[in-house]
Amino acid sequence: MTAPRQPIVSADNPALVAVRKLLAQPTAYRKAGQLWLEGDHLLRAALQRGWTLGHLLVDAAQEHHGPLQPLLHAAQRVSVVDSRIWKALSTLDSPPPLGALVALPSATAVQAGLPSVVLDRLQDAGNVGSILRSAAALGVAQVVALKGTAALWSPKVLRAGMGAHFALHLVEAAGLDDLEVLKLPLVATSSHGGVLLPKADLPLPCAWVFGHEGQGVCDGLLARCQVRVMIPQPGGEESLNVAAAAAICLYESARRQGQ
Repeated sequence: MTAPRQPIVSADNPALVAVRKLLAQPTAYRKAGQLWLEGDHLLRAALQRGWTLGHLLVDAAQEHHGPLQPLLHAAQRVSVVDSRIWKALSTLDSPPPLGALVALPSATAVQAGLPSVVLDRLQDAGNVGSILRSAAALGVAQVVALKGTAALWSPKVLRAGMGAHFALHLVEAAGLDDLEVLKLPLVATSSHGGVLLPKADLPLPCAWVFGHEGQGVCDGLLARCQVRVMIPQPGGEESLNVAAAAAICLYESARRQGQ
């Protein structure tokens, strides 16, 4: 049954207040227990993975736009927001025409045996989202974010992830001891030592470890890694950022598994 569409004409509406709080603080979703999925791409990706669109908000100017109708019909609740206040629901210069408040998934624990990525204190939301995209595309099943890593479900990481979140088992605020549960070899990337990636004897499956943008993998975690690799950079400059390095490493694992 299609949900009735309720108008919102006040910026003080509780749903709009909730969205603004989620946009203002990257970790606000943890206290609120809900996420703001912004834009039709994220909403379609969530639906394809069996998520429920709880409260969908749409710009009144786009309410009857044909391609958006399946999303509006799929939501449990739909509110049509006056166009004059719609822009306040986004940090983007050109806000998408709709978004939805959805329930935050329950906290999850590390699962054993899944091809994984471990993120060690990565700070940049764009890097984290890009790594999630590469992980989902290249056969990784689980991403474990250690304490100090950018919040995985923040609006910026969600946008950068482009729907990858819904294809992965995600663990936040993990400690080093939690990695023992993986029961997989840890493979670290380092620009200061290790075997060149094309020549490395990569264990498959494994858990790839990617470290802080400036400091790399911390010493305590590096000591737990069974393999360390370097990516050849024949240009002579250490110019790869962590997201690009992750994509290369994950592709190499996927390529070898396909041989």
